[in-house]
Amino acid sequence: MKQVRVIAESKNKLVLDEDAQKGDWIDLSQINSVDTSLVEKALANGADKVYQEKLKAARAEFELENSKKISDLELVSNKKISELNSKIAAFEDAKKLAVAEALSKKESEISELKQKIAASESKSQMELQKVQNEKNLEVQKLSNELENAAAKAKLSEDSIKQNYESQLKAKDEQIAYYKDLKAKMSTKMIGESLEVHCKTLFEQYLRPVMPGAYFEKDNKVSKDSGSKGDFVFRDSQDGVEYISIMFEMKNEADETASKHTNESFFKELDKDRREKKCEYAVLVSLLEKDSELYNGGIVDVSHKFPKMYVIRPQFFIPIITLLRNAALNSVEWQRQLAVAKNQSIDITNFEGKLLDFKSGFDRNYRLASDKFKTAIDEIDKTIDHLNKIKAALQGSEDNLRLANNKLEDLSIKKLTRGNPTMTEKFAALKKSDELD
Repeated sequence: MKQVRVIAESKNKLVLDEDAQKGDWIDLSQINSVDTSLVEKALANGADKVYQEKLKAARAEFELENSKKISDLELVSNKKISELNSKIAAFEDAKKLAVAEALSKKESEISELKQKIAASESKSQMELQKVQNEKNLEVQKLSNELENAAAKAKLSEDSIKQNYESQLKAKDEQIAYYKDLKAKMSTKMIGESLEVHCKTLFEQYLRPVMPGAYFEKDNKVSKDSGSKGDFVFRDSQDGVEYISIMFEMKNEADETASKHTNESFFKELDKDRREKKCEYAVLVSLLEKDSELYNGGIVDVSHKFPKMYVIRPQFFIPIITLLRNAALNSVEWQRQLAVAKNQSIDITNFEGKLLDFKSGFDRNYRLASDKFKTAIDEIDKTIDHLNKIKAALQGSEDNLRLANNKLEDLSIKKLTRGNPTMTEKFAALKKSDELD
């Protein structure tokens, strides 16, 4: 952007004196040239004197106004410069005063610091001497103690050596004893000790909060597989069982030649869970003791067998607590499911009774119909068979009588006996009919 020169062609018209672009600007205070060519041309063409006088007056007025603006601008500029000079002078004075105060303060601090350094050096020399004296005394004391200790050590070296060898021999014998004892322990004994441990944990920590829960050994051998789990846990609320867990405890001695894996017991545990109708299966295991997976906590293996977990003994209480708390949320749903199942059984029994009656009635009716047809056929064939027809008619009459007796004997009371659901529904229907 730049300033563009213009020429006042008339009182109401400015003409650009050079090329301009968007954003260029015009300084109106510096317009002091007027294009008089038109005026001169008008004069040359015989313009009147009145126009010339007006032109002169306008030029004089313009120059006077321009001169006044310039004078005002100079006054304002001089005033601002004077104020700025005053501020600069005040700032310089304040700056000099602040520098003087800072220098004075620093000099005081330096002087004080020099005094402290001098006092510290004097004190340090005294303390250094004191420390040196104490160190000499300590060295002498340690030297004496070292000499005494060396003398005592020399005197008791033989007795200490004998005592150490005696203790070492006793430790070796004790280690050998426990190794032998551990080697003699069977896998079954170790497993049973793990079962006792878990049983004790349950009775100590969970029995007080779940007094009605069932946690006992699984002593019922499966007829199909001949196997059984170790423990079964069940708990119920208001007569509805909401949680059940089949537990298997596995461990083996370190000296056992053939090592088992946890996964080798999954299939059998899942089979025991399904046969004993348990919802969850948990393997409490000390196998694979160096496994980072099984040492990390509760391991979910439900991707291999449904609702199965592997834990270390320290997670025995937490796994029961977690599964129980989760199952408690489904108690109401299971209660409603049990009611629905009972209603379904009631309806099924009612339909069964109705089908039995219908089947018996159809059979009697079919027999009666067949015999009646036989009688009609026999009458048409020959009168000689009258006795046979009479017997057939009598048989037909008996079956019809039985069918009629069954029909008359059929009642809502008999069909709904022992079926509270249907009894309630027919009672409601009867009440509705009475109201209608």
